[in-house]
Amino acid sequence: MQYAGTQIGRGVVRERENTLSRPGRIDLPFAALTLLLLTMGVVMVLSASYARAYYSAATGHNAAYYFLRQLGFAAAGTALMFALSRLPMGFYRRMSFPALAVSLALLALVPVIGVAEGDARRWIDLGFTTFQPSETAKISLILYFSALICTQREKMATFRGLLPFALVLALVIGLLVLEPHFSAAVIIIAIGGVMLFLGGARLYWFAAVGLTALAGLAVIMLFFPYASGRIATWLDPFANTSGDGYQIVQSLYSIGSGGLFGLGLGQGRQTYMYLPEEHNDFIFAVCCEELGFAGAIAILLLFAALIVRGYLLALHMRDRFSFLVTAGITTLLAIQIILNVAVVTNLVPCTGISLPFFSYGGTALLIQLAEMGVVLSASRNVRM
Repeated sequence: MQYAGTQIGRGVVRERENTLSRPGRIDLPFAALTLLLLTMGVVMVLSASYARAYYSAATGHNAAYYFLRQLGFAAAGTALMFALSRLPMGFYRRMSFPALAVSLALLALVPVIGVAEGDARRWIDLGFTTFQPSETAKISLILYFSALICTQREKMATFRGLLPFALVLALVIGLLVLEPHFSAAVIIIAIGGVMLFLGGARLYWFAAVGLTALAGLAVIMLFFPYASGRIATWLDPFANTSGDGYQIVQSLYSIGSGGLFGLGLGQGRQTYMYLPEEHNDFIFAVCCEELGFAGAIAILLLFAALIVRGYLLALHMRDRFSFLVTAGITTLLAIQIILNVAVVTNLVPCTGISLPFFSYGGTALLIQLAEMGVVLSASRNVRM
């Protein structure tokens, strides 16, 4: 009887271990929040873009042009998100270095074959749409740093252990400066710093990085006059309301005219060719005008809930790689939201940072939803 009981007990233990090791379901709250924000974003693209699309010959005067394209990318991105959520985290760990290598190659191609817009060359023309390699660089950096931290865990407090991370960061930032794309460089630096902090790097290394960043900012101000011009415009946008300050002034007009409950969906005045990039980087200003203070706060609360849920999932991960990837992607999402809202409200100088799930842009939306798919993949191993 004792032997039989022992055998039964061992069988129960093995059954429990097997149950715990099996991948579970994706985290439904995280998926639901993502889909809700995506739906709201697609609707706001329609509301923000129909006037510009109607008056533009490039769209064939089709008022739904931008909306239909964004809707198609949203559908494809949702399918991609759920497809990626089914892949094990071991796959992402194995693919971390190839993903980084491809991203670096694409960044190196941008100055050569990239599409120029204004003073920058940041896009590669794919025929049916344009593509920013800086978007793939962000997620590939998170995956590579997560994998490298897991192998360098005991060396993260040493200079030799941090050197590979510093070299990769320097290479990515250098390629971004060539475009130039300083906003993406700032995000990459922030993400790299967060990943190293989570990996166990000493705090005094961050002080050294901060001093280096300040020196780099001084160099940028010296050799890139348009960067110093943006800072001057940020300090006093009303000094030249018909020139450099036009966009941010129109954004502030949009936010101020919304009041408490807004003018109503589709009733915004600034969307009638007054506010530049109204369906892209400055779509949050349209949200404020049409949905008001209450609507803007509701959107930010939904974003906050998604971010909190992401960090909560990260804290309950069973392996270090999944923890680092989930925390890194969640931090990337938070940084982009904070910086976009700060730009629209003139809290920081104007930079080209889109609002996740809201700003128009097909490939950017696909990559953002792919990132959510990776988080959902990691959430299958969480028990809360």
